[in-house]
Amino acid sequence: MSSNQQKGPQFVRYFQPVINALIALGGSGRPEEVEDLIAEQLNLSEEERNEQISSGQSKFNNKVGWARFYLAKAGLIDSSTRGVWSLSEKGRTTQLNPEQALELFNIVHKPFTTERKKSKLEKPVLEDESTTLEAVDHRGTLMNIFLELPPDGFERLCQRLLRESGFEKVQVTGKSGDGGLDGNGILQVNPFVSFKVLFQCKRYLGNVSASQVRDFRGAMMGRADKGIILTTGSFTADARKEAVRDGVPPIELVDGEKLIDMFEQLELGLRPRKAYEIDASFFDEFRS
Repeated sequence: MSSNQQKGPQFVRYFQPVINALIALGGSGRPEEVEDLIAEQLNLSEEERNEQISSGQSKFNNKVGWARFYLAKAGLIDSSTRGVWSLSEKGRTTQLNPEQALELFNIVHKPFTTERKKSKLEKPVLEDESTTLEAVDHRGTLMNIFLELPPDGFERLCQRLLRESGFEKVQVTGKSGDGGLDGNGILQVNPFVSFKVLFQCKRYLGNVSASQVRDFRGAMMGRADKGIILTTGSFTADARKEAVRDGVPPIELVDGEKLIDMFEQLELGLRPRKAYEIDASFFDEFRS
């Protein structure tokens, strides 16, 4: 690693791995697919993947998330409202060495610094991955609201989310000694096919482990066709593998990032705002 690279945030080293992972995935992928592929390509251990920052988020996921944020600002990744990362035409042909990655960071980051000086507001200074992506937009505020809810309030919020997502007869049970099952509902796929679904809500920071996924599956066996775990935290790599293990009922995993994505897609508890960017060239003819 060059001395120039060491001067920048650690997440800058993930700029090219994010691009490489998306190329390998055919040009687009969901965050967890990108993260899994990068971890595989960089031969990261389970311990490295599960190390947490102060907010409880995975340090590795945080770095990759910051890399995506800057690549999107640079026009190398297209923004998506459905939680899918996709390379732009420019991104498909970009190869960044460490010096170029640091230069890209400085170019994209400069407006943040300039705006902070102008407004004298407390804007995020992105010097390392200890600052989370939550600092730059509404997502952090929304996550804080989730975490401040009482446990039964978060369960009812998940109930509302499932209803808005097309589930029917969604009930919150929350019975003690029920194996951690918090509720159930019916997913009507078409007039002929429906599934009973059990769900579990985990309102906390940190990682959901593979053993917790197994425990949930054990509690739902013989009682439903499918299970969902919703958490404000994250899932370990082993937990994600356990959720889709062959020979057992699959379990859908919804982590904090995906949870917020769903609220955005449904505009649930969120009011969209329209923003405008000045097209300076439009006014050129009026300047003479």
